[in-house]
Amino acid sequence: MTQSLPHDAAAQSPTAPLLDYPRPQLRRANWQSLNGAWDYAITPTAAEPVAYDGQICVPFSPESRLSGVSRQLQPDETLWYRRTVDLPWHSAGQHVLLHFGAVDQFCRVFVNRQPVGEHLGGYWPFTIELPTDAPTIELIVAVQDRSDRGLEAYGKQKLDRGHIWYTAQSGIWQTVWLEVTPAVYIADLTITPQVASQSVKVNVRLNQPGHAAITATVRQAGAIVAQATTDRATLTLTLPRPRLWSPRDPFLYDLELLAGEDLVQSYFGMRDFARGKDRHGHAAFLLNGQPLFQSGLLDQGYWQDGLYTAPSDAAMVAELTAIKNMGFNMLRKHIKIEPLRWYYHCDRLGILVWQDLVSGGGPYQDLVIRQLPFLGVTLDDHDYARLGRGDARGRARYLSDLDATVALLKNTVSLCTWVPFNEGWGQFDALRTAGRLRKLDHTRLLDHASGWYDQGGGDFKSAHRYYKPYRVTPDAKGRIQALTEFGGYTLAVPGHTDTARPYGYKQFKTADALTAAIQKLYRTKVFGNLKAGLAVAIYTQVSDVEDECNGLWTYDRAELKVDPGVWQAINRRLQDQYNAQ
Repeated sequence: MTQSLPHDAAAQSPTAPLLDYPRPQLRRANWQSLNGAWDYAITPTAAEPVAYDGQICVPFSPESRLSGVSRQLQPDETLWYRRTVDLPWHSAGQHVLLHFGAVDQFCRVFVNRQPVGEHLGGYWPFTIELPTDAPTIELIVAVQDRSDRGLEAYGKQKLDRGHIWYTAQSGIWQTVWLEVTPAVYIADLTITPQVASQSVKVNVRLNQPGHAAITATVRQAGAIVAQATTDRATLTLTLPRPRLWSPRDPFLYDLELLAGEDLVQSYFGMRDFARGKDRHGHAAFLLNGQPLFQSGLLDQGYWQDGLYTAPSDAAMVAELTAIKNMGFNMLRKHIKIEPLRWYYHCDRLGILVWQDLVSGGGPYQDLVIRQLPFLGVTLDDHDYARLGRGDARGRARYLSDLDATVALLKNTVSLCTWVPFNEGWGQFDALRTAGRLRKLDHTRLLDHASGWYDQGGGDFKSAHRYYKPYRVTPDAKGRIQALTEFGGYTLAVPGHTDTARPYGYKQFKTADALTAAIQKLYRTKVFGNLKAGLAVAIYTQVSDVEDECNGLWTYDRAELKVDPGVWQAINRRLQDQYNAQ
């Protein structure tokens, strides 16, 4: 075993963690991070504490080691944050905006003890405009979280963790920051590459529609290649001989937008995703019109010390770079939404992303979620109660979350596939849901029901195979054949596990035995199905997580269990054979 990943959490200042600009596709110069030490308290009621318990390091959840708290918030408790904030310099008429990357699950925000806003949903950003009549304010945030016992999305979190379920998170877990804008400013931006017409469409939403002319400038390696000015919301810019984005050449154009006095920086990539056919007539994923085999990993997005939050930007980059260097060209972000900087790094490094929507509902029945699929039983997902979606409010909440997820990640260059449901967890009306997604975003593909309880929709015939053999079988819908979870082979490395009960789908005692088993697994389940049309293979998983010891890396990212040369050889052979067929 070899190749630990750089992990610089201990080296960074506890008073100033994760200081990189948190929103790479809508950047302004005048901003200020509020990450670092806040006062905190946990109370048994919703009443503000008389005294605070100590300090917490934002943006790490109180359950994590890096927060300095290491305590699980319970559903009947309230987590309080408090700090004094010196507002950045601003002139009359300007706005001071308070941004939260994510707070799990429900929070109320107070300025000088007066309520100024609230937010529901643990994975999506929100913004509050601050009063600007005082140079210093007292900021208080009150958080409550029902985790897997409420109606909200919770993904793999569980208060009673273990097995495939992980430590529940709560509170602030993404960057908190201030930003100063002019009176009229760009509130939202939608960028749509149009490869066929060699152009890019840019839609700009101002906080005060129609109050400023908009100039868009596109640069390639510093040189202006396109520019346009309009008093309308939408611009289309033609690009001469556009350089297309791909995992082999993840080229990004720089985009600058000026609306009145508001200047923002962004970027985009010219690429096109489609479902088509390879030269043998098999359904295929097309990138810029050409078939591409997607070899990927399931990515849970948990870290041993930061849990939901990576210890540093450098740690994220090191992991993604190592994955790319091993020959993988795709990650399936599993039942979690990452901070926007994670997607930015996938964009610039050239790693395709499948994005799961965050699941909710429950409690899930073991018979329905694990046993019936193993026996080959398929359920109609209109049976809401059996699939953990008996509550109409929870179904409505999921659809609202779906809309928010698309709005948040719509400009991600690398995001090629939406995955609304996984293995029946809280699944309902998958065909209707896929239609809703398609209407919101026609530029990406859909795996409408990953694993099982296939309703016949989407662009992929999606299979999970851990224990049983896998053979591609014809699909009447003409969908792309995809092995969207397999492997999960386990090696618990002494001194690098976070559990006394290692879990996985097949246990090994040595790295050599694990390596031989993985090579055999790819020969049988992947290479053995290429001629029948297999076009996607996603191995479980990037790293160990708590009880799960089935990662490429240990949970602390200190040990890579299989030599990277083995993975490079597998992925090189995969691409060569797929392209040569």
